[in-house]
Amino acid sequence: MARLRPLVLVLAGGAGSRMELLTQERAKPAVPFAGTHRLIDFPMSNCRNAGLNDVWVYQQFNPISLSHHISNGRPWDLDRTTGGLLILQPRLGNDDRTGFQQGTADALWRYAPLIREFDPDALMVVSADAVYALDYAALIDEHVEAGADATMVTTEVEPDDAGRYGVVQAGHGQIREYVYKPDEPNGNVVANEVFVFRPERLLDILDDLARTDGEDSLEDLGHEALPLLVDGGKVREHRFSGYWRDVGTVDAYWRSQQELLQDEPPIALDDPSWPILTHAGQQHGAARIAASASIDDSLVAPGSRVAGEVRSSVVGRGVVIEEGAVVRESVLLPGAVVRAGAHVERAVLDDGVEIGRDAGVGESRGEVALVGMRARVDEGARIEGGGRWPVLDD
Repeated sequence: MARLRPLVLVLAGGAGSRMELLTQERAKPAVPFAGTHRLIDFPMSNCRNAGLNDVWVYQQFNPISLSHHISNGRPWDLDRTTGGLLILQPRLGNDDRTGFQQGTADALWRYAPLIREFDPDALMVVSADAVYALDYAALIDEHVEAGADATMVTTEVEPDDAGRYGVVQAGHGQIREYVYKPDEPNGNVVANEVFVFRPERLLDILDDLARTDGEDSLEDLGHEALPLLVDGGKVREHRFSGYWRDVGTVDAYWRSQQELLQDEPPIALDDPSWPILTHAGQQHGAARIAASASIDDSLVAPGSRVAGEVRSSVVGRGVVIEEGAVVRESVLLPGAVVRAGAHVERAVLDDGVEIGRDAGVGESRGEVALVGMRARVDEGARIEGGGRWPVLDD
């Protein structure tokens, strides 16, 4: 049997507005995670570990932050003379597919001619804002062998969260119904934004929708394209029982990193059989832990300097926590500084934030507080649980 030639398209162009201040100056997939990584590292590493060599990344919102991190794809073995990594940007041209995309289906439609020219055996489409490890190659093989029009990876979520996703009804491996973000979900099994398609079938549907209803009708795949595929009766389910977390909100982002601090973390970023690789960027030396420091159940990244108390927290690269400062149940992104006497609890501090002496951010039982990139909390100031600084515009 000839070796398959699949194409992976990573959709990384969304604005990520639900992450609030964390995505005001960066793309959502470029948001740091676990002290040393970024969200896009998960799909990129899944590609590398599965031996998939043709990976296209579609970006749009705040693209510089993502381009800088992805670079030429070297950390994921995608810096190749033939194939490898291709960055797709919104473009201006002489046809009717130019301009900014309005959703995932719209993005695929705009690049349909390029995908058809590539002529892949299978088209895998994944989002870039979830934490999980999955063998994409095995999934593609299952899809092609089954002769399906599409394969949806599904997972169970908390019932209260199901309405945020496409909710599916399935039986005997077949998707029988797909409802996109329903007000009243019928169950808690959802499509987790990992799909494999028979390329010509999907692209024909998108072309038909654009021709009959206009390109403004395309929006996301879940609105019309996926229900049409399901109605065709050839969409299969791949139930995923491993760890999967959508980190598209501030609370989910904070909570997923708290889960990494368990005695037995649900996902290992340095598993030698399936490592989550990243572009390290600026090199840092080892973390410096002072004699006055007290650290418990935490991740501490290279280049950080800790002299205060750290409990159940993720401390990113180059973070400084001075003597007398207290950081609990928090996530500190690269370059954050917590001055002496400051108290940070159940909070996320973005890149370059400075918390002044004796200031307070968050509280033990409150909602997660968030301080935006390079912001300064003045000496003695107080930001309550659930607070945002700077304050978001309405």
